Amino acid sequence: MDQTARIPELISRLARLDAGESWAAELNPAQRAALDYLSRANRFSRSPSHVAAYLGSTRGTISQTLKALAQKGYVEEERCDTDKRVIRFALTARGAEATALPRALADAAAALPPADRTALQAALEQILGRMIAQNGGQPFGLCRACRHFAPDGPGGFCRLLAEPLSPEDTRKICHEQVPA
Repeated sequence: MDQTARIPELISRLARLDAGESWAAELNPAQRAALDYLSRANRFSRSPSHVAAYLGSTRGTISQTLKALAQKGYVEEERCDTDKRVIRFALTARGAEATALPRALADAAAALPPADRTALQAALEQILGRMIAQNGGQPFGLCRACRHFAPDGPGGFCRLLAEPLSPEDTRKICHEQVPA
């Protein structure tokens, strides 16, 4: 088998093995993926449509996933103060604990030599970037690496949303991210 075919096969197998771990914690793979996303997303990027866009799923599927996670006590719904139609989700303490559990894939990657990890991450990010561009999707990147980010105070300021950012916001991913 040539590399062009073997690489996607390896990535797919790793993803399936990683997703299989989710069942041990009463979560299905979609629920685990949603929790992982919410743990990494800034406060502006936690709506069902943002979760769906990031995970490449439908809004209906993600709405059902988030509803199930709320019933299990992993997430809580937050309504916007200024527009009650806007819904965001946040991890509960139980949800944060679930995302902090050890993962075999992360452990296996951590066992690689640092240079190999760096090269693998760069290659996977390149593949992901190409696939996102081909599908016309949003890249979702770190807030502080965005063209709209401005250093200001302890965190920063989003010029696009005209909102101050906490230090935590700047270390999280954002659906509005445009590489600087």
